[in-house]
Amino acid sequence: MGWKLLNTKILITGATGFIGRTFSMKSLKEGLQVRGTLLPNEPISSLIPGVEPVIIESVGPTTPWKHALEDIGIVFHLAARVHVIHETSPDPLKEFRLTNTAGTICLANQAAAAGVKRFVFMSTIGVNGNTVENRAFNENDEPAPHNAYSFSKFEAEIGLREISEKTGMEVVIVRAPLVYGPGNPGNFLSLLRIIARGFPLPLASVCNLRSFLYVENLADALICCLTHPNAAGKMFLVSDGEDVSTPDLIKRVAAALGRPARLFHFPPGLMLTTGLILGKSSAVGQLIGSLLVDSSKIRRELTWVPPFTMEEGLLKTADWFMGNIKMMR
Repeated sequence: MGWKLLNTKILITGATGFIGRTFSMKSLKEGLQVRGTLLPNEPISSLIPGVEPVIIESVGPTTPWKHALEDIGIVFHLAARVHVIHETSPDPLKEFRLTNTAGTICLANQAAAAGVKRFVFMSTIGVNGNTVENRAFNENDEPAPHNAYSFSKFEAEIGLREISEKTGMEVVIVRAPLVYGPGNPGNFLSLLRIIARGFPLPLASVCNLRSFLYVENLADALICCLTHPNAAGKMFLVSDGEDVSTPDLIKRVAAALGRPARLFHFPPGLMLTTGLILGKSSAVGQLIGSLLVDSSKIRRELTWVPPFTMEEGLLKTADWFMGNIKMMR
């Protein structure tokens, strides 16, 4: 069942990134021929050894992809403009759309013209919404993108479905919550730093549940989206399947780091008010709000099972962090 992997060459955009490097390693181990994109200013060493480099300009509405798509059977589009901490653009949505929407549609049109069989698109759970209470997001929810990033991803999903209908190129969409693992950037790296330094956190009173996704579990799910014939034309939500509260997550991370979890009680409502005053309401909401992901569809239809538990993923992440702690400061 599925395609013969050894005869399949894939293109991975964003191959030098956090998810791209892990997925490249997984793909090579599965016997795939892998071509990965490289920006003009990136050294070849940014790619995993064994990945064929192909230089492209930044992803946008006029990016030429013909040379990158030659002999490619499946495209994994992981490259994106992600959350910008210090946004300087007067129109952030326009910038996100240029890369994540128009750039994706440009690549997909050229991929279909080049005879690519399947196009796997890395989207975000943010298309479903920001928070959810008392139930988990699933594939049947009405989309409720909540910021410029998730809007641009949702619009790309719409464009990809239209291209698939016109050309017959199979499209698979994967929506994921926060992804963590060795090399993780952003909020999860910040959390590792805070816990490692022993800073007390006012989160003991938080009663929420959130879903997460270990990067190697994501890589395995992406391989499943390549090999399984039932993936064609589908959209899947993916998670570790172990939902935890923010205090529990901190305790687990602290244990993996060999550090104490320094939690103290503070009213969550007052935290929200403080976050609103400081312009950090979104960040506070992520700490105290719930966001659950129902990944039963991919488990049922593609018989996918995460190869790693959350505990194993956190231990691997902590080992990486402790081994690079001087660089992490």
